[in-house]
Amino acid sequence: MLDELKEEGIVNKVGGRFKLSTLIQKRMVALNTGAKPQVDTRGLPDRMAIVIQEILQDKIYLDASGEVASKNQTIMANLPGAYPGMPGSTPPEPGSTARQASDE
Repeated sequence: MLDELKEEGIVNKVGGRFKLSTLIQKRMVALNTGAKPQVDTRGLPDRMAIVIQEILQDKIYLDASGEVASKNQTIMANLPGAYPGMPGSTPPEPGSTARQASDE
């Protein structure tokens, strides 16, 4: 486990352990489906470390609807097919790739 997760500061920053868990899970899904990291990834060993740094640097947060958001751009966590087998989840179109929406 990362040392940052043992600290109460990160828990308090996002509003509790449940919100922290939700934010980490949704952001990991987004990164695993092609979203770009919001922090410099040099020296970070894995995606979990990237997510933790994004939280600590105030790059991502849960918006009022419970979705991952960023001050710089929209980060889509609930991409079609992101949760295979879950009710309401639709598989991605053949040949499609997950993309990150951005404000332009």
